[in-house]
Amino acid sequence: MALNRSRRNKAHAGRQKKTWKEMSPSRKAGTILGAVAQVSLLVAAQRDISRRPAELINGPKVAWRAASFVNFIGPMGYFVFGRRRSATGK
Repeated sequence: MALNRSRRNKAHAGRQKKTWKEMSPSRKAGTILGAVAQVSLLVAAQRDISRRPAELINGPKVAWRAASFVNFIGPMGYFVFGRRRSATGK
């Protein structure tokens, strides 16, 4: 058990987080694209929660607002599980 732990520590010691200046241009672009996608999902979920009537949301609006701040999982969870279909079929 101690041997496995020391191997893991050595593996992690060799990998350090790179600073922004040390990242390659493609890694920087990927980071920026990921951040833009995450913020876009958050804004879309928050806007939909604000505009959608409470009776068309599964559960309390406050809970979905808080959950939407959890990286990609929160907004995607809201769009998949939090919204009810309207009776008019919109």
